[in-house]
Amino acid sequence: MKVLITGGAGFIGSHLSERLVKSGDEVFVIDNLWTGKLSNISSIQGNERFHLVVDTILNEAVMNELIFKVDHIYHLAAAVGVRNIMDHPVETLDINVKGTETVLRLANKFKKKVFIASTSEIYGKHVEHSLSEDDNRVMGSVKKRRWAYACSKTLDEFLALAYHEEKKLPVVIGRLFNTVGPRQTGQYGMVLPTFVQSALLGRPITVFGDGNQTRSFTHVKDVLEAMTALMNEPLAEGEVFNIGSDKEVTINQLAIRVKELTGSASEIEHIPYDKAYGPGFEDMERRCPNIARIGNLIGFKPSFDLDTIINSVIEYFKQ
Repeated sequence: MKVLITGGAGFIGSHLSERLVKSGDEVFVIDNLWTGKLSNISSIQGNERFHLVVDTILNEAVMNELIFKVDHIYHLAAAVGVRNIMDHPVETLDINVKGTETVLRLANKFKKKVFIASTSEIYGKHVEHSLSEDDNRVMGSVKKRRWAYACSKTLDEFLALAYHEEKKLPVVIGRLFNTVGPRQTGQYGMVLPTFVQSALLGRPITVFGDGNQTRSFTHVKDVLEAMTALMNEPLAEGEVFNIGSDKEVTINQLAIRVKELTGSASEIEHIPYDKAYGPGFEDMERRCPNIARIGNLIGFKPSFDLDTIINSVIEYFKQ
């Protein structure tokens, strides 16, 4: 099979590229290397079944050529990371909205199946329960740029489902929850690699807010299992699926566990959100998925526990 991965030199995209090349697929990657890295794909760059195009997904002529020649598209290209989004709101909206529109329009032109990588940010400020795919969303003010990413990805989902319903385009939407593992960096505000790097270097482990906010972490290999299985399941077309772990941990607990597993003497420090991101920043107090839908369809259940996930990130940075 021929596969296009947008953002294929990024954290998740590079792991997916490796997986598909090793399984015998011919893989085409487009990445502008804003957050992606050539080092992420160094192990497959010499493979005859791997092709890299360094360009933006907003280049319609290039995208037209790539989409024409493939069977499946994994659309992962997006602005990522809270800090990145806070610092570059215009680029965030451009890439996430215009880029996805380009992918879907050209995929429909050639009737190619598409996986849309969405996000748990879609749910906004929900705190009541584990998050189910059909739940309402609770967004903050449009004056708080924190929510630009969530709203842009919401529009991506609306557009993808509209293409499926009106044009019969085969699309699958996966809402990813805190995917972590080797190659993810803390450069754009990702919490686990930031904690691990700080602990290994003996620097303070910085927790934003009071640290009682909860998250659930899923190893990238589990996420890839889910994504590829959904793309190979016809019943997944036109549906939205949470992809993540249903095991919650507070950020304080995460910081303590990172400190223990690294054997670090680093202090754990708390910094107010305003100091970290500027006045008026809002965060989600809880983010844990209900994974019954994906479990019932493809039998998905995360196989990596939190300690294994943390240790994989520790080993990556030690190397």
